[in-house]
Amino acid sequence: MAGKTLPRIALLALIWGSGFLWIKLADRGFSPVEVTFARLATGAAVLFAVMLARRDKVPRSPRLWAGIVTAALFANAVPYLLFAVAEQSVSSSTAGIINATTPLWTAALALAVRHQKGVTRWQAAGLVIGFAGGALIFAPWRATSELLSAGGLECLAASVSYAVSYIYMDRFLARRGASAIVLSACQLAAAAVMLAVALAVAGVPAPRLTAESVAAVAVLGIIGTGLAYVLNYQIIASDGATVASTVTYLLPVIAIAAGVIVLNERITAITLAGMALVLAGVALTRRRPVRAARRLSHAGTRCPACRRGHPPAPVTSGCPRGAGPRGRRGERARAGAGPSARRAAAGRAWRRSGPRPRPRRRRSHRSARLAPAPTGR
Repeated sequence: MAGKTLPRIALLALIWGSGFLWIKLADRGFSPVEVTFARLATGAAVLFAVMLARRDKVPRSPRLWAGIVTAALFANAVPYLLFAVAEQSVSSSTAGIINATTPLWTAALALAVRHQKGVTRWQAAGLVIGFAGGALIFAPWRATSELLSAGGLECLAASVSYAVSYIYMDRFLARRGASAIVLSACQLAAAAVMLAVALAVAGVPAPRLTAESVAAVAVLGIIGTGLAYVLNYQIIASDGATVASTVTYLLPVIAIAAGVIVLNERITAITLAGMALVLAGVALTRRRPVRAARRLSHAGTRCPACRRGHPPAPVTSGCPRGAGPRGRRGERARAGAGPSARRAAAGRAWRRSGPRPRPRRRRSHRSARLAPAPTGR
């Protein structure tokens, strides 16, 4: 990791991991719908300000906006509201622990809908270990289990909603040409409109305004929903999505620490053991096969002739796959790997071959029928 990457990841984990604490504090003065609407509206305002500074344009494609609205429903409106409702009855650390199961649900749903074609042995073991840890966390054999209550199931439904959104965005939004900042801003704005409609239908109860609840809503919206997206985008742009995904393992740790220190919440040893199994399962599901890792390690030095993942050999020694200077693909190796270079090489080969004889004109079917029949002489 670069020198600035580790502090960025630690800051992002602190922001997102403490989000469950801010939701718990905001619930003391506002309804869950109000907390979610304020969070989405302020976060969207922050990201649109960033878009204005970057001079990014709002997308105008109706088809793209349809995908953004669908992603906003599953990635923002539903899970944010479910966590706000759930933390009225469960602790913030419990919500953070259940949220850690999101990568497991993502992998399982990707296999179920054929978004991922196959699963390796490591990934299968990760799913088994992770869901075993989830069962240990929920402890269904205990009648008084907090995680098996309505709030715990709401947190679980929020995690599944996150998983659905990840698969949907990867399939329909990831390669549409819009930047992550633009997509995130539009998603938050669309989700804020949904919550505004829900707020108009459900009504606005009289809030119990306190300095604690107002500060919690402000931190949750401006920092936890707005600036956190910008920070995550910077990490992905500088170090890649793999490095940025390591924040997943830190979120439950931060959530538990914040709940225990600030709110005096209690965590059992069985719950901690289940969380450890869940994180181990997540790590195994993200393990790449060795062959794929080798291809990625040579991604920037693909052989210009055979386009495989091995580093290209010098021109004097020739490619081990027949792409040397005298090989059958040597011309393409010297010309380069790009399509324009291949077209230029084909043009040079055509000009060097000299003039071509004019092709013999074939008679049409009509002229063949009108020609005189052979006499046999």
